[in-house]
Amino acid sequence: MPQRTTKASMRHTALCFIGFGLLTVAFVLIAMLVGSGHQSVMNFDHKWIGRIQNQETPTWTSVAETLSWIGSTKVVIVLVVALLLFLLLIPRLRWEALLVVCATGGSALLNILLKNLFRRDRPDINRLAEESTFSFPSGHSMGAFALYGILAYVLWRLIKPLPLRIIALLLCVLLTLTIGLSRIYLGVHYPSDVIGGYTASAAWLALTIGIFEYWRHRKVRRSEYRLNT
Repeated sequence: MPQRTTKASMRHTALCFIGFGLLTVAFVLIAMLVGSGHQSVMNFDHKWIGRIQNQETPTWTSVAETLSWIGSTKVVIVLVVALLLFLLLIPRLRWEALLVVCATGGSALLNILLKNLFRRDRPDINRLAEESTFSFPSGHSMGAFALYGILAYVLWRLIKPLPLRIIALLLCVLLTLTIGLSRIYLGVHYPSDVIGGYTASAAWLALTIGIFEYWRHRKVRRSEYRLNT
């Protein structure tokens, strides 16, 4: 069993680092297109803003405002603290609490850095909400991806029945995607802001989980070594 666990941990580590590399390249390409004001990005953004905002109704506006609130900094902080308290109550998951802090806190700091680096103005098309910060990449999208991504990782390890694992994963994905869509609907982000936010946060998440999986692998190997000496 320990040997299988070690091999699985190394596979996860390798996949995470490969994912980090690919996602970083993808984000750099997106950022270059956004930063240069490439016509293809402008066409893509205006096309999808039009399609999404054409669905505007009082009900959808209320839903979008609720989802945007769920993805707001204050709510994300509350949810992160609740998750940390839960993990700290379980002795074998206390290191996962540090992982959550690194994943969510690092994503937030990365977002601030990138926003001030690109300094992209927000769209001014049928805006239904007001924001004062820069647009690229979307902070709500990065925060949602980091929080619900790391939550999905923790739940996948905690939950044993596969159907429940899949349900938990799908709920996390659904929340992340709808929070991003709500920001486009409300007119405070371009679609490329949201996609860029997802890509940047996914890269950071892959890196943090990869480092964590590598640490777990080394920990198991050290335990095996002590047992065999």
